[in-house]
Amino acid sequence: MTASFPPEPPRDCPLCPRLVEYRRENARQNPDWFNGPAPSFGDPEARLLVAGLAPGRTGANRTGRPFTGDHAGWLLYETLRKTGFARGTYDPDGDDDLTLVDCMITNAVRCAPPQNKPLPAEEATCRPFLQSRLAALPRLKVIVTLGDVARRNILKTLGKPGAAMPAGHGAEGRIGPYVLLNSYHCSRLNTNTGRLTPEMFEAVFQRARDLIEA
Repeated sequence: MTASFPPEPPRDCPLCPRLVEYRRENARQNPDWFNGPAPSFGDPEARLLVAGLAPGRTGANRTGRPFTGDHAGWLLYETLRKTGFARGTYDPDGDDDLTLVDCMITNAVRCAPPQNKPLPAEEATCRPFLQSRLAALPRLKVIVTLGDVARRNILKTLGKPGAAMPAGHGAEGRIGPYVLLNSYHCSRLNTNTGRLTPEMFEAVFQRARDLIEA
C-alpha cells in the first residue's frame, strides 16, 4: 500500500473537479456547514474499520463527522454502542460526547458527491487516501463495508478485483491480513423497506466482535 498520500486529504483537496465545485456550491448556500473532505473518525489503534462510500450532503458534509447528521447515523452508532465499539450519546449535529472504542469509520470517497453518487474516476482518485488510512491502522483486523460499492472499493484498495469476495449482506472473506464483512447500507431506504433490520445489522458487528476477540 502506498505511503505517498496522507491518511486524510487536505481540507481544500483539489483532486476531483466535480466534487470541488459541488463543495463550493454547498459552501455558497450553507457557509456554516463543514463543506470539505470528511475526516475519518475513531480510535487510531482500532482493530475494526467501518467503510462507507461517501459523505451525505446534509450528513458528514454538514457536520464534518462520518454518518453524523443523516438517517444512517442513528442505526450505525446505536449498533456500535450495543456491540461495544462506541460509548456516549449520539447527536445528529455532532454536539455530543460520542467516542469510538477499538473502531474507526471512514469513507472510500471523502467529499460529498451530487446525488450521493461518486463517479468511478473519483473513487479511484480518492483511493490512495484510503490505502494510507488502512496502512496507518497497525492493529486492524476486520473491515465492515457498508454496501457493495464500498466493498468493491476496499477490495480494489487492497489490490484485488471487486469480485474477490462475494457480494450481499453478511458476505465474508479474508483478504491478506484482514477479514472483510459486508452489510447492506444502513440507509433510510434499506431500513424503511425492511431490507435491512436492526437485528441483521447488529449480527454483522457481533461477528466482527467475535473475529476481533478470537
